[in-house]
Amino acid sequence: MSTLLTDVRPPLTTLTEDERMFQEAVRDFATSEIAPKVMEMDEAQQMDPALIAQLFELGLMGIEIPEELGGTGSTFFTSVLVVEELSKVDPSTAVLVDVQNTLVINAFTRWATDEQKQRFLPRLAADTVGAYALSEAGSGSDAFALACRATPDGDDWILNGQKMWITNGNEAGIYIVFATVDPQLGYKGITAFIVERDFEGFSVGKKEDKLGIRASSTTELILENVRVPGENILGEVGRGYKVAIETLNEGRIGIGAQMVGLAQGALDHTLRYVQEREQFGRPIGSFQGVQFQLAEMATEIEAARLLVYNAARMKDAGEPFVVQAAMAKLHASEMAQRVASTCIDLHGGYGFTKEYPVEKLYRDAKIGTIYEGTSNMQKQTIAKVLLR
Repeated sequence: MSTLLTDVRPPLTTLTEDERMFQEAVRDFATSEIAPKVMEMDEAQQMDPALIAQLFELGLMGIEIPEELGGTGSTFFTSVLVVEELSKVDPSTAVLVDVQNTLVINAFTRWATDEQKQRFLPRLAADTVGAYALSEAGSGSDAFALACRATPDGDDWILNGQKMWITNGNEAGIYIVFATVDPQLGYKGITAFIVERDFEGFSVGKKEDKLGIRASSTTELILENVRVPGENILGEVGRGYKVAIETLNEGRIGIGAQMVGLAQGALDHTLRYVQEREQFGRPIGSFQGVQFQLAEMATEIEAARLLVYNAARMKDAGEPFVVQAAMAKLHASEMAQRVASTCIDLHGGYGFTKEYPVEKLYRDAKIGTIYEGTSNMQKQTIAKVLLR
């Protein structure tokens, strides 16, 4: 059997030695520890708690948290590499890690006070999952049409409302919840609050029964007179819109990495299959029509990977990356759907069964064009900058 594309692809030459070693360690872990559990978790619609504990032990849940606070002390680019590698095996596990690092921890790193960092970052690095609660039933692409209300009460705030589509909702112990302090102020009234799971009046509601990434929990959050100390405001009152926008710009690169990894995983399975499956007396991979499809998929994946890597490098370098992040997510998410679909086709009837992994990856790919900003929203972001 020939060498897999993942073993020879050129982008590895763009990594430092430390990044390459970290990438290989995550790849080995995903293959040995996650792969055997993927279908069981998908069918149960639940992450294996033991696997989550392993993710913490390996330092994958606190990649950018400084070492003195218990984290790995690495870069945003490293987070992207981790998400990509995990996604080749299980996009559900990958998105749990992605939200933890590119949304929750990034928001704390950029906006938290020193006291908040000391209180929360060690927990997020050691054993506590985080969640990012922005969306509501009536606010999706119009992210700041929030109904969740925060009312001052002395030094505290009282939160009331519901949140929808919250990734990691079931597993999380710390939530960044966005609420408005005054609907008349529009986006200038949005404020970010740090809410802990054991706060009175806070509860996790309905868990969604989804098409893909089924092991990843997507839930409703219910806030009924939840008292939040004033010291738990993340950023400043009325600055929540900025917290959300800047964090989501980084999160989109993470989703791009998830989609690149998913597509690469689907292609790797397909490369094996077309060299084993015979028709008309020879492997189907020997037919020119199949080879053309493989070449097209590999090229699309490589283009998306370079967009994602470039956006992540720009973020770490402190350069503006809004357009690059939007382009990376747009192209990677749409590419992943095309590649996963073609991989199903090349598997034939087997690809339509749960016996082969491409069926699950095909289902998992669909969410990429929806969450953390739909494809249309990415196009709008890109166009607005072009027209300035």
